[in-house]
Amino acid sequence: MSAADHDNDHTFESADAGASLTYPMQCSALRKNGHVVIKGRPCKIIEMTTSKTGKHGHAKVHLVATDIFTNKKLEDLSPSTHNMNVPNVTRMDYNLIDIDEDGFLSLMTAEGGTKEDVKLPEGELGEKLQEDFDEGKDLMVSVVSAMGEEHCLAYKEAPK
Repeated sequence: MSAADHDNDHTFESADAGASLTYPMQCSALRKNGHVVIKGRPCKIIEMTTSKTGKHGHAKVHLVATDIFTNKKLEDLSPSTHNMNVPNVTRMDYNLIDIDEDGFLSLMTAEGGTKEDVKLPEGELGEKLQEDFDEGKDLMVSVVSAMGEEHCLAYKEAPK
């Protein structure tokens, strides 16, 4: 190998590690029910209004959104020409194998492996999931991931 070859000797991360958590999008291109990052949190846009300002001002976009994991309401006001970050949100369905005593779900991946780093959701959803699981129902759990966070946001009985 010559010295010139060493200059081109790059190591690339796997697609997963290199996939960015967010991507930029111009404010005016955002849409209701779409996603956006407000105050560092991944949010779903529930309301969007554009206001025209004075003679030389820029139009402003007023966003009202809810945090996709906590349902907390957040707002933002930005010039319509500015870029905002949009979170890469993925949703995966897994078969529920078990719920351990620490409240972590044991999930089967499509490849047949297990995933054990998702917590049982808090509140009513978690209680109902635990109840249905204890009754011996075969359950499919939907896990939503965004910006390095994962939460179980829904589940359903697996088709027989």
